[in-house]
Amino acid sequence: MTNLLVELFVEELPPKALKKLGDSFATVLADSLKAQGLAAADAAVTSFASPRRLGVHVAGVAPKAADKAVQQKLMPVAVALTADGQPTPALLKKLASIGAGPEVVPQLKRQPDGKAEALFWDSVQPGATLAQGLQKALDETLAKLPIPKVMTYQLADGWTDVKFVRPAHGLIALHGADLVPVQALGLTSGRSTQGHRFEAAQATVSVDTADSYATQLREQGAVIASFAERRAEISRQLKAAADALSLTPIDDDALLDEVTALVERPNVLTCAFEQEFLAVPQECLILTMKANQKYFPLLDSHGKLTRHFLVVSNIAPADASAVTGGNERVVRPRLADAKFFFDQDRKKKLADRLPGLAKVVYHGKLGSQGERAERVTAIAHAIVQQLSMATLPYTVEADDEFKVLDSKVKQAATLAKCDLLTDMVGEFPELQGIMGGYYARHEGLRDGVAIAIEDHYKPRFAGDALPRNHTGTVVALADKLETLVGLFGIGQLPTGDKDPFALRRHALGVIRILVEKNLPLELPALIAAAVPAFGELITNPSDALLGFFADRLAVSLRDQGYSAQEVDAVLALQPTRLGDVPKRLVAVRAFAALAEAASLAAANKRVGNILKKVEGELPTEIKPELLQEAAEQALATAIAEVQPQADRLFEQHDYTGSLKALAALKAPVDAFFDDVMVNAEDPALRANRLALLGRLHAAMNRVADLSRLAA
Repeated sequence: MTNLLVELFVEELPPKALKKLGDSFATVLADSLKAQGLAAADAAVTSFASPRRLGVHVAGVAPKAADKAVQQKLMPVAVALTADGQPTPALLKKLASIGAGPEVVPQLKRQPDGKAEALFWDSVQPGATLAQGLQKALDETLAKLPIPKVMTYQLADGWTDVKFVRPAHGLIALHGADLVPVQALGLTSGRSTQGHRFEAAQATVSVDTADSYATQLREQGAVIASFAERRAEISRQLKAAADALSLTPIDDDALLDEVTALVERPNVLTCAFEQEFLAVPQECLILTMKANQKYFPLLDSHGKLTRHFLVVSNIAPADASAVTGGNERVVRPRLADAKFFFDQDRKKKLADRLPGLAKVVYHGKLGSQGERAERVTAIAHAIVQQLSMATLPYTVEADDEFKVLDSKVKQAATLAKCDLLTDMVGEFPELQGIMGGYYARHEGLRDGVAIAIEDHYKPRFAGDALPRNHTGTVVALADKLETLVGLFGIGQLPTGDKDPFALRRHALGVIRILVEKNLPLELPALIAAAVPAFGELITNPSDALLGFFADRLAVSLRDQGYSAQEVDAVLALQPTRLGDVPKRLVAVRAFAALAEAASLAAANKRVGNILKKVEGELPTEIKPELLQEAAEQALATAIAEVQPQADRLFEQHDYTGSLKALAALKAPVDAFFDDVMVNAEDPALRANRLALLGRLHAAMNRVADLSRLAA
């Protein structure tokens, strides 16, 4: 077996797409070779992806796939042969279509095919040659590349159009040292590629063998072809440069991937900007350096931005002063713009911008951002009212009675969207909320209000932090509920993978806040409180929205490692207070580990099926005098003993204890189903036994629907 190397040399590829393009090129091509029998299923595959090339190295590729025995069904014997065993015209036509003649008829096999017999033709299918197989693999690979936007360009003849991500200029296909003749994008395979534009020892690199490719490119072409190696080298250099200053580079995987896709020979350099710019909020400076310049800002041990930053250069001159000086000169206007925006924005109070929100359209059917701010304020007030009347205690900050909290919430909700009209957010929309917090502090607003304005978008993404204080928690809930209720109320629901308003993310945000902060709020009541804020603009979406939340919650819980059975058991009861859900899941998992669990779950399922078949209203009164069988008497006694204990633990929110208490019911439940006929002929007896099962079912299903745990 010999190793294979394929490289497609192109003009600069889109950096944000390079990693996916490289992975797809290598994976699809290798999988195709494996499927054709040209490479082993466990063959090692190495991907190459640089700004100007996509490549793959596949270990142990055969020059020709093994021949394969093939059995082909032709047709039923009754159709293929005459009564005296001669081939019919239909059979002869079929044989001709597969390249065989009448002489093979005696070699055909008669085998049962269902109720009849059919003729089968055994043949040997020649294995594909590497040239044939690689051509097929290359065609499949190019067709399946996840190209973000296709370019159309002409070949050298001036007439032929080619569609690809970028114009391609070279193709290598080497099997060991041998050239494999294949074609793609108007190119014929060779062994030459191009090195680094400026640093290569020789502009054109002639690759000797498949195994020498990466080494030759590095030594002769000054290119690290592997995306993973180049990324690791950048990480190493970033850390070394930061360590020299006792600082830390900002952690951003997306930025690291993008920079890796921009350079072929990384060289990290240290630069700095003027101290005066640090007066600007560091989020602004970090964002402009990352988004516009692809720089790595450096933070001190407290996570504060410093004036130093790192640049990943694509060249390594002996004197790097021109490179560092150029980058420092380029970043200065960007930082100056940020400082100007910050200074200008602080000349106007957030409250003074409030009338301007009326001129900013939020949605054609839901009005302006000003109207939206009013709705968020109204919903936030309703949430505070629900908190103040919650049956479970909810302790706010020491200096906050609920009236004070309501005042803070109203102020924060009213001003939360005002920073949308600032120059800084206009330039960097990612800073909305964050800048509002800075401007609120500058005005001297209460710190709790400033934090709430900053945090009201949280959590912005999976794994993001939750709002830090009670005011921010309420406003964040109100903001997300306003979006969900409003858009569901006008029929703007997510479909498939399309979710232009990020409603799934908003729903997960509400779920995380309610669960992780264990708020004493019920989801149906929250949705119901949000609907009146819209007046006649929407139709009530409560049912659809509750179903949407249930789906999002189920997905989230399964992602956290809970089994589908555990999640179904808890969510089947449609718990309204989501803060209870984790405790219920822990209880279900503990119950499932009990020796009695399987039997009780199966019995619970059986009870549920019996009760579903009851016509009319289910009897509820258990008459002791009608408990005739010893087994039903024992079950009634066991329920009378166990249910109060389980209910008491349930009311104390000790769900694990409540479920474990049910284990004592196993023996009497098993005996009941062994010895007692539920559907007795006597109507009074039957009704009494159904009432007993109803009591059992209610006792067993307060924490979760245990029947969902049955195998």
